[in-house]
Formats: sequence, C-alpha cells, structure tokens
Amino acid sequence: MFRFAIVVSQFNEEITEGLLQGAQEFFAQASVPADAIRIFRVPGAFEIPLAAKRLAESGDYDAIVCLGCLIKGDTMHFEYIAEAASHGIAQAATSTGVPMAFGVLTTMTEEQAVERSRPGAGNKGREAAAAALDMAKLFRQLDEGIGG
Repeated sequence: MFRFAIVVSQFNEEITEGLLQGAQEFFAQASVPADAIRIFRVPGAFEIPLAAKRLAESGDYDAIVCLGCLIKGDTMHFEYIAEAASHGIAQAATSTGVPMAFGVLTTMTEEQAVERSRPGAGNKGREAAAAALDMAKLFRQLDEGIGG
C-alpha cells in the first residue's frame, strides 16, 4: 500500500480547498484508502517546500502532493513566491529522493485559478495526485528492480 502526504496552502483557501478536493477524489477513485493519505496545512505557497521536505525525510510517505495558489497582483511578490515555491519543491524532491507533485497554481487572474480548481478532469489537484501515484508506482518498480 502506498502512503501519501498532501501539503496544502491556506492562502487563497477558496481555491486550494478545490485543489484538495480534486486530489482526494482522484485518490478515492484510484482505490487509495483514506487512511493512507495525510493532509498538512501551511500558511502559504512559500512554506510548502520546507514542510514537504520534512515530511519526505520522515520516510513515512511514498510521494507528496504540493497544492497552492498564487494569483498575479500589481507587485513583484507573485514572481518571487512562485519561483521560490517551484524551485523549493524541486530541490526538496531531489534532495530526499521522494517524488513531489507540483499542484501550485500560478495564474494571472482569479478566474483562471477558479477554473483550474473546479471539480472534474481539469482540476489541477487531481492531476497532481495522479502524478504522485504514478511516481510512487515507478519508484516502487525501480526499488524492486534495483533490489531484486
């Protein structure tokens, strides 16, 4: 059985809750038991990489789903946080060897964010959960091939 952590930002919560629901719905449809998934909430997208890294280092999870939402405003804040979150998640994954799925929206408008967090096939939380499951399966195959 695979175990997953979902790190979800509380900032732009109306959007991130939709992403979280999409991820949970995907896992349920993929027959991943609810008790194999733990949800961890962080203040914003900037905090996602550190929490994801700490969870990966615990050795308790096969993959981590990272969910957040950044909407461009009138200042450079968007660019700085988007870059820090994306690079931080990538660095956390490569330094720990635990797959991390990037489900952090970086949109120009709130409408774009809403569209990507709605229920259904286009939900980016759903896509991130699917990527996490695919990577967990791949890494298990690689581990069995390397160890066998």
